[in-house]
Amino acid sequence: MPSKSEANCPRADLFDVKGKVAMVTGSSRGIGRAIAETFAHAGARVVISSRKASACREVAEALCAAGHEALALPCHVGKRDELDALVDGCLQTWGQIDVLVCNAATNPVLGPLAEVDDAAYAKVMDTNLRNVLWLCNRVCPDMAARGRGSVILISSIAALRASRGLGLYGISKAAELALTRSLAAEWGAKGIRVNAIAPGLVKTDFARALWEDPERLEKAQQRTPLRRIGNPEDIAGVALFLASSAAAFITGQTLVVDGGESVV
Repeated sequence: MPSKSEANCPRADLFDVKGKVAMVTGSSRGIGRAIAETFAHAGARVVISSRKASACREVAEALCAAGHEALALPCHVGKRDELDALVDGCLQTWGQIDVLVCNAATNPVLGPLAEVDDAAYAKVMDTNLRNVLWLCNRVCPDMAARGRGSVILISSIAALRASRGLGLYGISKAAELALTRSLAAEWGAKGIRVNAIAPGLVKTDFARALWEDPERLEKAQQRTPLRRIGNPEDIAGVALFLASSAAAFITGQTLVVDGGESVV
């Protein structure tokens, strides 16, 4: 059951995340960084995590210099011992994890499924699915012990539609949506909400090949009702909503944030 603080939260506090601890993977740049910065500006304590320690420190130090609370904990999500160290480091410092955002992902393949080799398949499925399950299985028991928590998986509209070049990535992200629903069903009775965000094309380094080409960018803008591609902050606002009491009765859902691209 939701905690009383969530279920009966006054409207003025609906989007309040002050004092909550939010762990965001892949948060040294792009969507993950925007989410972490948005949470920090809203009063949360944030864990900045990605593979490169220097990149994590840069983001965390900038947030701390601005008066926020941030902790740099580098982690390669493909290594289970590093995932364990990430969770342990956060718990040792702040004693809890209220929000988990699984944003780290990979896509080394751009081309047809017929050309996918075993190594690429393993890398994509391990990073985008298996390692997400590993991390959730580490964090959710702590949330359950306190009777509340929000888990947010960053998926993609590639999970919802066919692609001639992003087929493997789409498969991994579609599986992530199934994982979202299953985790929501399994942990809901403990007060944990699990949801996913499926962004469209967003201007990040991860998707650079898709928006840096003027012809591709123009096509993307023309097929999107809002006539633009997304910015990382467009996704961060939705993540803040899902982390807050405003979303206290939402679980197992996928929020598509694509400027309307998938409806036309």
